[in-house]
Amino acid sequence: MDMKRASVRTVAGESEVDHAIATLVLAFSTDPVARWMYDDPHQYLRHIPRLFKALGTAAFESGAAHRTGDGFGAALWLPPGVHVDDRPLEAVIGETIVVGKQADVGAMLERTEDYRPKEPHWYLSLIGVEVLHRSMGCGAALLHHGLRQCDREHLPAYLWSSNRLNICLYERHGFEIVGTIQVGSSPSIFPMLRRAR
Repeated sequence: MDMKRASVRTVAGESEVDHAIATLVLAFSTDPVARWMYDDPHQYLRHIPRLFKALGTAAFESGAAHRTGDGFGAALWLPPGVHVDDRPLEAVIGETIVVGKQADVGAMLERTEDYRPKEPHWYLSLIGVEVLHRSMGCGAALLHHGLRQCDREHLPAYLWSSNRLNICLYERHGFEIVGTIQVGSSPSIFPMLRRAR
């Protein structure tokens, strides 16, 4: 892995936020849950940036959003005590997801909260690497960077994987599957916890 790709930095400024969102849009273009939510390609490209912005605002504002030096990967963390504002997220779901899936999407997201640790923890809200740059160490570099902070603070980390193919990467970094969530017609998602170290 070249050192340029291995470097990770904090996302700063509106143009870097836009770049991080664009990276995530490309990264999730084949994600089972994202494409279940927006199965029409036009609707996906039109609405998923707004959904990611709603999910990521707290990470950007708290300085816990990171990108690889080359910009091909991005990770949005929520520090202990920081939560996504549900109102913009609910608005995006209500305005952009077909009516028949809205209740399932809401229920699925609610169930992910059941597995979150009750004690202070870091929450990896979104992580993605552009398809053409996968398997080159970008995702590992982003995970390693965020988990170093968890370890400095001796805190657990939580995420949910929407793609089975990513589980082995998370397991290599100490995460364990703590459940499986499947609601209505949704694909399965996998809440994962990395215990404090």
